[in-house]
Amino acid sequence: MSSGPARLRRAAAAGLLALAAALAGCASVPAAAEGGAAPAPVLLAPSPADPLERWNRGVFAFNEAVDEAVLAPLARGYRAAVPAPLRSAVGNFFGNLRDAWSGVNHLLQAKPLDAVHMGMRFTVNTVFGVVGLVDVASEVGLDRRSEDFGQTLGRWGVPPGPYLVLPLLGPSTLRDSFGLVADSAAAPPMWLGQEHERWAATALDVVHRRSVLIGADQLLRDIAFDRYQFLRDAHLQRRQSQVHDGRPPGEAEEAFDYDYDDDGKAGAPPPAAPSTPR
Repeated sequence: MSSGPARLRRAAAAGLLALAAALAGCASVPAAAEGGAAPAPVLLAPSPADPLERWNRGVFAFNEAVDEAVLAPLARGYRAAVPAPLRSAVGNFFGNLRDAWSGVNHLLQAKPLDAVHMGMRFTVNTVFGVVGLVDVASEVGLDRRSEDFGQTLGRWGVPPGPYLVLPLLGPSTLRDSFGLVADSAAAPPMWLGQEHERWAATALDVVHRRSVLIGADQLLRDIAFDRYQFLRDAHLQRRQSQVHDGRPPGEAEEAFDYDYDDDGKAGAPPPAAPSTPR
């Protein structure tokens, strides 16, 4: 089994490669029109992974409208009103509860060492991190290895199926949509006893997670190309990397073994071995 740092390097590099591939797929350089006129846009071919694109784009537009009218303003207000240390504690608390479900999924995927790792992480943060408000486990080398039930289904050969955009929930696939049923039953708010407590915890969790994405979302809005296609391609490649633990089919493991400096930036890949002179 690969070591923890190596797994993190592969996952980070896979994410960078997914974003680069999405950028390459979305951006196109149209030919110049005669007389110096503005170039005509190039229409990209539909993706075979997205046979329901017309429906998905409609749901995507609905989600964007709800986000702009409701969720994003709430997230900005949350960031303005709640101090950063308290926001960090909220994220740690919900993340710690998800770590327990990740451990279950590692076990269901026949990865007992990772399951034990996540079990230890959950225990350390619950006991020594004040029920998970402080991420003590990361400080002692117990990194987060998140897994969900969609990844578990993929681990056992269930294909992703067509790409789907779910109302309010966003990008998914047919397989991951079924996985969401199990994930929702094990979601942190479900750990609470009273229904009103579950609704309040769900609202806090959603607003907090949206607040984390405010900067990245604004950057994405400033890019002048198809947001729908960018998010679709990035999501599909990221999920493929997650299901295969950073080693998608057909990809050599060494392709992700880049060196990282102290700032977490990817460096150049290791040099190839010199050829033997004839």
